Amino acid sequence: MPTIKDPIAFIRRETKIKAVPHAEEIRLHLADEAIGLWQKTEEELGDLGLDPPFWAFAWAGGQGLARYILDTPELVAGKHVLDFACGSGLVGIAAMKAGAVGCHAVDVDPMALAAARLNADLNGVSLSLETADITDGLPPDAGIVFCGDVFYDKAMAERVLSFLYRLVDAGKEVIVGDPGRSYLPTARLTELAEYRVPVIRALEDNEIKHTRIFRLTKK
Repeated sequence: MPTIKDPIAFIRRETKIKAVPHAEEIRLHLADEAIGLWQKTEEELGDLGLDPPFWAFAWAGGQGLARYILDTPELVAGKHVLDFACGSGLVGIAAMKAGAVGCHAVDVDPMALAAARLNADLNGVSLSLETADITDGLPPDAGIVFCGDVFYDKAMAERVLSFLYRLVDAGKEVIVGDPGRSYLPTARLTELAEYRVPVIRALEDNEIKHTRIFRLTKK
């Protein structure tokens, strides 16, 4: 995957520090809108057809997870957690602020890890960061796994869900945040909470997304 020469400088230049709408205890480097940043990223890399800059926005599923973690700190207190497909690092930051002893944040996009590092520093917490696709690997060394907004693409959803089922079958706790993405599974989900989450209208089909938090269960 092509990378921007100085991702930290790029993120600082092209985003603004803002409070997360549904988790105002946390501030992130966020973009005002997607298309302009997307174009600037492609120009910086000289590469068209890149994935959208997911790392520059507080998506509904991640916001819901962050709110749930901050409101139920006993969920993560004293535990090592995994923020899977971490994007901006929002969920991992929430876990650390709620009392987790460590968080490993993973994403396939190196820009996401740069943003997560900046955002962790901004919020006075530390994340362990890894740029990788871990879906074919061994279960991570974490007591609880969080994933938000990962069921928007059919092929990705199938791959991720297979990985998450393996984690649950290995005894890991898996918590999902999702605003009704197209490929959210209908089975093996226990609802824990629901929220009305403010989002950027240009990125979603509404300015408020009905977002639910689930625990993935064994068969």
